[in-house]
Amino acid sequence: MSRSSHGEPRRFLVPRRYFINNLPDYAANTDVIIDKEKMKDQILQIISNIVGKEPPSAKHADGGLYVGIGGIGYMFFHLSQNKAFQHEKEQFIAKGLEYIREAERYYSNKSSRDPGNTVGFLLGAAGCHAVSAVLNHCAGQEEVSRSNSEQYSAAMNLCVPVNFLPYGGDELLVGRAGVINGAIWMESVLGQKNIPTDLLVKVCKSTFDSGQLYAKRRCPQFALMYSYHQTEYLGAAHGLSSIVQMLLSVPEFLSAYPEAVPHLKKSVDDVLSVQTGNGNYPPAMDEVGGNARSSENELVHWCHGGPGVIYLLAKAYLLWNEERYLNACLKIGELVWEKGLLKKGPGICHGIAGSGYVFLLLYQLTKDKKHLHRAKQFAEFLNSSEFERAKVPDSPYSLYEGWAGTVCFLADLLCPEKAEFPFFKIFPQ
Repeated sequence: MSRSSHGEPRRFLVPRRYFINNLPDYAANTDVIIDKEKMKDQILQIISNIVGKEPPSAKHADGGLYVGIGGIGYMFFHLSQNKAFQHEKEQFIAKGLEYIREAERYYSNKSSRDPGNTVGFLLGAAGCHAVSAVLNHCAGQEEVSRSNSEQYSAAMNLCVPVNFLPYGGDELLVGRAGVINGAIWMESVLGQKNIPTDLLVKVCKSTFDSGQLYAKRRCPQFALMYSYHQTEYLGAAHGLSSIVQMLLSVPEFLSAYPEAVPHLKKSVDDVLSVQTGNGNYPPAMDEVGGNARSSENELVHWCHGGPGVIYLLAKAYLLWNEERYLNACLKIGELVWEKGLLKKGPGICHGIAGSGYVFLLLYQLTKDKKHLHRAKQFAEFLNSSEFERAKVPDSPYSLYEGWAGTVCFLADLLCPEKAEFPFFKIFPQ
C-alpha cells in the first residue's frame, strides 16, 4: 500500500507524477523579461473565469481557505497588495469581502463537535476570520476587523491544552501551527498585534511541549516529532517542517523560552538529515530510508516533499546564516526543475504553481536570475498544449488546489522581490 498526496491509503502504484521538463534553462548573464501587460491580462481573464464558475455562495464554502471560497477571498486580498493592480485595489478588496463574508456565514451556521472546525486555519473557521479581519481593515471597517480578531483569539484559546484534538492538534490545516501561522500573517499585514502576545506564546509553548512529549515516547532520535491521524508527517501540510517553521517565526516565543531554541535548531537538523540524494523529503517517517518510494512515485509537492520543507530551511538560513541550509534549498530547486511540472494541476499545494513558488523563494534568497527564469518557464507551461493533459482538481478554482492560488503565483511574478507563498512569512518585515 502506498500513500496518496494527502495520506489516504491506495492499493496501486501511480504512473509518473510529472511532465518531462523540456523547457529551456537559463542562459548565463541574460536578462529575464516578463511581459507584464500580457501577464496581467492573463490574470484578469483567469479571475473572470473563477468568479463566473464559483461565485460567492455559502454552498461553496466547505473547505475554508484551502479549497473553499474563503481562499478566493484571500486571492483578492493578495492581488490588492500587488502594485501591478493598484488601479483595481478597491474593487478587489470589495470582491474579497463578498467571498469571505459568505465563507464566515457558512461556518457560523455549521454545527460540529470537532473543535478543529473552529480552530482550523486552512480548513476551518479561524482562517476565514483572519482573512476577514484583514480585508475589513483594508476597507476601513475597523470595528468589524477587531471583532474578527476577537473571534480568532477565541479560537486560539481552544487549542492551548496540549491534547485538544485526539487525532493530533499541531499541524497546519486544522491545528496549532495553522493558528500560529494566521497570527503571524495578520500582524504582518495589519502592522499591529491584534492577537494578545501572551496567548500566542502559550499556543507556541503547547506546540513545543507536544512535540517534545511525542518525540520522547515514539521518536527519541528527534528533538521534536508530531503525529496526525497516527502518521508522523514531515511535510508542510501536516508535518514537522511547517510546525517548526511557525515556532521559529514567533520571536516573542523564542525570547520567552530561550531554552527551546537549541531544540528547535536540532529539529531543523533532524529534518535536514532525512533529505534524499536528489534533494527531496519523504512525506512521513514511515517512508524514510529503506522504505522510500521509487523515483517515479515520489511526492515532489508543497504538501508532502521538498517544495514545502524548503520554507523551513529558508527560515533557518535567515536565522542562523549557515550555508548548509541554503545548499539544501538549492538542491530542492534542482529537483523541482526536474520533477515539478506536476500532472495534478495548476495549484500551489500539489500543482505547478506550488513548484513555481520554490523558484521565486530561491530568487529572493540568492538574487540569481536563473531561479526567476525557471519560475517564468513554469508559468508559461500553464499555457502549453501539454498542460491541457493535466488532471482537473476536485476544487479547480480554489486557493490551494486550483486557479486562485495560481493567480497569486502569476501576480507574484510581476513583483518577484515581494513574492510570498500564501500566508508564509519567511522574510522579516
